[in-house]
Amino acid sequence: MDHPTSLFTGLKVVDCATWIAAPVAATILADLGADVVKIEIPGQGDPYRGLAEAPGTPNADFNYTWTMDARNKRSLALNLKTEDGRQVLHKLVAECDVYITNQPLPMRRALGLTFEDLKPLNPTMIFASLTAYGEHGPERDREGFDGVAYWARSGLQDLVRSVGATPGQSAPGMGDHPTGVALFAAIVTALYRRQQTGEGSMVHTSLLANGYWANGCLGSAALAGGDFTARRQPNDRAAAVFTRLLYETADGRYLQFNMVRSAEDQERLLQTAGLGDMLTDPRFASAEGRLEHGIEIANRLRAVFATATLDEWQQRFAASGVPASHVAIVEDMRDDEQARLNNVLVQPTDPGVPTDWIINHPINIDGVTQIGPTRAPDVGEHSSEVLRELGYDDATIESMRAGGVIDPLPAQNE
Repeated sequence: MDHPTSLFTGLKVVDCATWIAAPVAATILADLGADVVKIEIPGQGDPYRGLAEAPGTPNADFNYTWTMDARNKRSLALNLKTEDGRQVLHKLVAECDVYITNQPLPMRRALGLTFEDLKPLNPTMIFASLTAYGEHGPERDREGFDGVAYWARSGLQDLVRSVGATPGQSAPGMGDHPTGVALFAAIVTALYRRQQTGEGSMVHTSLLANGYWANGCLGSAALAGGDFTARRQPNDRAAAVFTRLLYETADGRYLQFNMVRSAEDQERLLQTAGLGDMLTDPRFASAEGRLEHGIEIANRLRAVFATATLDEWQQRFAASGVPASHVAIVEDMRDDEQARLNNVLVQPTDPGVPTDWIINHPINIDGVTQIGPTRAPDVGEHSSEVLRELGYDDATIESMRAGGVIDPLPAQNE
C-alpha cells in the first residue's frame, strides 16, 4: 500500500481484533503511516462489517461504518483454528512492532495467542490488549460490548436520563471509539519506552476502565459518599435554573443556554427573546430573584421560543452576543463548517472511497502527515500479497486457499 511518508511509516502492526475499540487503535496508527494488516475470519470477515445493515441502523448506499473504521488497512483472511493459520500469524508477529487484540481471554489461551505465548517470538513487540472488564479478577473472561461494559456498568446509563425516564441506550460505538484512543495512547507510550530501553511490553485497557473514567466527575461524588437523591427525583430548585433547561423551537429543534453564566448574559437573553419587560418586575430584576422565580421565566421562554425556528433564534442571539447553543442532530454533521475546518471531518484521498467526508480520529499533531482515508479492504483482499511478503510462494498460497487456511475466494485487486 503506497503512502506518503508519515510519523509511523515503516511501523508494522497486526490488527488481530474485531468490532471497534481495539481495531480503531490500529486505524489511528494507519492514519499516521503504519502498515496495518488486519486479520479476519475467512469468508465472513470481521463481524463489524455487518453493523451498518443491522436492524435499527440507518440505511445508506454503502457500508459507512466499515468505510470509516477499517480505512488504510490491508486484510488477510486467516483461519486461526488451523495450525497453518497460526503459523502464518506467528510469522507476522515475529516481524511486527505492534500486535493488537481483543480476542476473549479464553480464546487466546486456547489458541496459544496470549502475551506469554507470543513474546518469545518477538521480545521487542508491543502487545496491546483490549478486554471488556480488565485482565484480572472474576470477570476477566466475560465478553461485553461498550453498551454494557462501558455505558451500563459505569453508571452512565443510569445518570444520563431525565427524571422519571428509564435509562437510555448508548449510540453504537459511543464507548468504543474513545476507548480506542486510550489504547492508542498506551501503544504510543510503550513505543516511546521501547525507544529508551529496547524492550517490548504488554499494554492494556478495558471498556470498564474507560467507562469509569468517562463518568469521573459524578463517579468521584459516589466514591466520596455523595447524595444523588436530587438527581433522581423532581427538583424544583434545579428546574428554577432556567438557563440549564432545553427549549423547543417552532421547527422541533432545541436551544440550550448552559454558557449563559453571568447576570448580564441572562438579561440579554431575556431582552433578545422579547421579554425585557420582565427585568422591570422586582421579582426578576436581580440574579437572585431570577433564580427564585426561574420556573416562571422558563414557562415564558418556552412559549416565546415556540414562535420561531432554530435558525431564526440563532441569528437573533448571535447578533445580541448571547452564547446560545443548539442541540445538534446527527444529520447536521454534513454541513458543519467548524468540523471541516478543524479536520474533525476529512475528505478521502482514494477515489474508491464511496463518500465525500469521513469522521477523523481526534488526535492532531502539527507537522505530521496524515494518510488517507483510503478504501477499507474487502475480506481477504490482500491475503496473497501479505503471504508473499512473508516468503510464501504462489503454490503454497493456493494450497492454503484450497485448504481453508486463508479465504477460499480469490482476493480482489491483487
